[in-house]
Amino acid sequence: MSKVETIVANFKAIASNPKKAIADAQAKTGKPAVGVLPVYTPEEIIYAAGALPVGCWGKATKTISKARTYLPAFACSIMQSIMEMELEGVYDDLKAVVVSSPCDTLKCMGQKWKGKCPVIQFVHPQNRGLASANTFLVEEYKLVRQRLEEALGVKITDEAINEAIEVYNENRQATRKFLEVAASYPQIITPVVRHAIMKSRFFMDKKDHTAAIKELTAELEAMPVEAWNGKKVILTGITAEPDEFLEILEEFGLAVVADDLAQESRQVRVDVPDGDEDPLMRLAKQWQNMYGCSLATDRDKKRIPMLVEMVEKYGADALIYCQMKFCDPEEFDYPLLYTQLENKDIRNLMIEIDQQANSLEQIRTRVQSFAEMM
Repeated sequence: MSKVETIVANFKAIASNPKKAIADAQAKTGKPAVGVLPVYTPEEIIYAAGALPVGCWGKATKTISKARTYLPAFACSIMQSIMEMELEGVYDDLKAVVVSSPCDTLKCMGQKWKGKCPVIQFVHPQNRGLASANTFLVEEYKLVRQRLEEALGVKITDEAINEAIEVYNENRQATRKFLEVAASYPQIITPVVRHAIMKSRFFMDKKDHTAAIKELTAELEAMPVEAWNGKKVILTGITAEPDEFLEILEEFGLAVVADDLAQESRQVRVDVPDGDEDPLMRLAKQWQNMYGCSLATDRDKKRIPMLVEMVEKYGADALIYCQMKFCDPEEFDYPLLYTQLENKDIRNLMIEIDQQANSLEQIRTRVQSFAEMM
């Protein structure tokens, strides 16, 4: 097994078995685990508390039964899966769970939480251009810090938060570089592999993820670039799970050369800005600087020209809109994006994503037809 294959295999093992990955990380670092629900959470505060932030994004193909009691049928499959897992006790070993409120379903998750660990909910201001929005978010982050201190029995200092910011910024930069390099190696970084590498971030100490992804990037850069005979696509949306969907892309020769997924590239899109001011204000300004996301209000809809530019930059043959079923913010963006893509003669396909889908045959047929048309 080559060095690249070994590194990739480790990423895939972590992404496919989060429970073991978290246990291994805790055994190595001695850190308690704190859950982080989608989509954007100030993980640096958790990291500064000496804890391991753990992503809670549901589980693909998870059968839903108990969650129906607490969530309506039109709640997205990610939230349905999270609720089902907490009712089954999956999150009971977490010391706390931090929940942001970017959509209607997430707003009520804190109230509906049935797990044993305390839930810490906060709100991102959506009128992000105002200075007062940053002031508001700092106060929200102060509450997150206070509640974490109570749950973990620690004191979270400004110095520790600043150090955590440096760790996370380094990881974001290393991950962005990997994504740029990986676009030239679709034979190795397949859609499934690419997703596993990004997903593993949620279950690893960020220092470890940074070291591994830097090593993988260096190994790729040392390899010759081979011609790709298939087609290149860009994914946009919340997630592109389950893996079976990505396997369909591979089956029909479609390489993912870039993405705009909330579970993947949006997580590393914007660094926390440098500065000597209050670290919570630095974290607040990161949210103010966030762009190209349906969950971060943008009246100018910069996401649309951003995606058009991505298609041109990576020489993509098409864009696939991964529409999370019942996700209103994403549904609102699609008509505007579709119009612009059509006006610029950019091929595009909208696929409805549902973690609990029993069959992907309809998706396979649509992707096959789409690939043949290209």
